[in-house]
Amino acid sequence: TGAAQFLTAPAAVAVERRCDARLLTFAGFAVFALGLGLSADATRSTAGAEMFWPQVIRGSAIMFCLLPPTRLALGHLPAARVADASALFNLMRNLGGAIGIAVIDTFIYGQGPVIAKDLTARLMAGDADTAALIDATPGLLQQAMTGEAARQTIRTLIETQSLVQTTNAAWMMLALVTAAALLIVPLARSHPKSA
Repeated sequence: TGAAQFLTAPAAVAVERRCDARLLTFAGFAVFALGLGLSADATRSTAGAEMFWPQVIRGSAIMFCLLPPTRLALGHLPAARVADASALFNLMRNLGGAIGIAVIDTFIYGQGPVIAKDLTARLMAGDADTAALIDATPGLLQQAMTGEAARQTIRTLIETQSLVQTTNAAWMMLALVTAAALLIVPLARSHPKSA
């Protein structure tokens, strides 16, 4: 993500000086939402290769989610007020980020046990699809009836699957919130392009 952001930053600065900030903001948030959404279908075996392109897409969009919105927020102010307004803008952006992280953490840590409990109940009811989902073989399920080691293995499989499902839901929630932000971009006032 960082490498993609670094590589696209010069182009983002050049384009930001020549294009409508609303259009760039819209494009930046749309591409960022796409990158978030592409991370929402992970499995327990998802590894670096499957994570690569969503991170590149998000990294490529970050500068378009920062520079044009800053111009939209501050571009109409007289030069004497920009420093104070910029400080307030950055404070609100950081506060929004902190609140967002808190909401996502609360969601993941609150929803994970709920999903684990549901998986356990379905497994106890003999649901073969749930057993296949967590990779619990019939032999392992039989051993879990009497052996603590097998029960611990199944517990780990359930916890892993619940974390995967919860994290996927969090990625999708972030993608939807980012996409919803696109609805307010056309309402922003256009300002002169950067010098």
